[in-house]
Amino acid sequence: MLDPKVLMTIKNLPLLAKTVIDGFMNGFNKSTVKGPGLEFSQYRSYQPGDDLRWLDWRMYARSDRYYIRESEVETSISVRFLIDASASMNHHDGTLSKIEYARFMAASLAYLANLQGDAVGLYVFKDGGLFSLASRPDPQHLQRLYHQLENIEPAGTFTQHIHYRELFAGTGRKELLVFITDMYQTEGEITKLLDSLAALKHEIIVFQLMGQNELDFDFKGYSALEDLETGEVIQIGPQAKERYQQALHNHLENIRMQLLGKHIVHRVINTAQPLDEALHTFLVQRNKGV
Repeated sequence: MLDPKVLMTIKNLPLLAKTVIDGFMNGFNKSTVKGPGLEFSQYRSYQPGDDLRWLDWRMYARSDRYYIRESEVETSISVRFLIDASASMNHHDGTLSKIEYARFMAASLAYLANLQGDAVGLYVFKDGGLFSLASRPDPQHLQRLYHQLENIEPAGTFTQHIHYRELFAGTGRKELLVFITDMYQTEGEITKLLDSLAALKHEIIVFQLMGQNELDFDFKGYSALEDLETGEVIQIGPQAKERYQQALHNHLENIRMQLLGKHIVHRVINTAQPLDEALHTFLVQRNKGV
């Protein structure tokens, strides 16, 4: 498995995405994941007599080997990646920040979507503003997406007061919205975004990133914690851990139930978890309808 800290040593984002997905796909050679939108079919080696129409030329260009793509559903869709780049995404667990993990995840999934012929787009919520890169299916556009991901620098608070309905209304085609965030909000701004998106009837996946130190409340050597967005400082004592973990459990369960009510898929991702492992688990569950 690819340790996120090891991925940080790969400075070229397209190479990182290819490394993650190519290695990840090898694990599916004996099992099929079928369906549109970040779900891919079984690849097998070309055999004489196979219908040449099913040759995957992109795989050939990358591997110099012929592969047949087996699929029950051949549907090109638009996959839009929404990235929370507010200041809280600067949170570190050791040497890895949430925004770095988000960058790796979005790049890898965009590579996979592009490999399937899906259009990809990028939307970055940062410091009260919004950067948008509309969805397109061509490889040159994917390079532009990588460039924007590489240059994300989290700052400020999450964006508010944007006309989301106009931006994400789409063109009537099927769309998949992948939102990568820590779900940190001060005035319900993320909830308002998801309410607007859910009303548009798109399929939505929320990846909520959390550091291992957040999950375990492991802040040894610290007597106070500072909010990265508001600057508020709170003192922590020896009895804080138990109260925190119960509050965290309730908080995550509340988010899960709220999103379930909106028919939004929600997954908590530990940034210490190998990225290919996290994607493998998610796509297998997605294929099974879990």
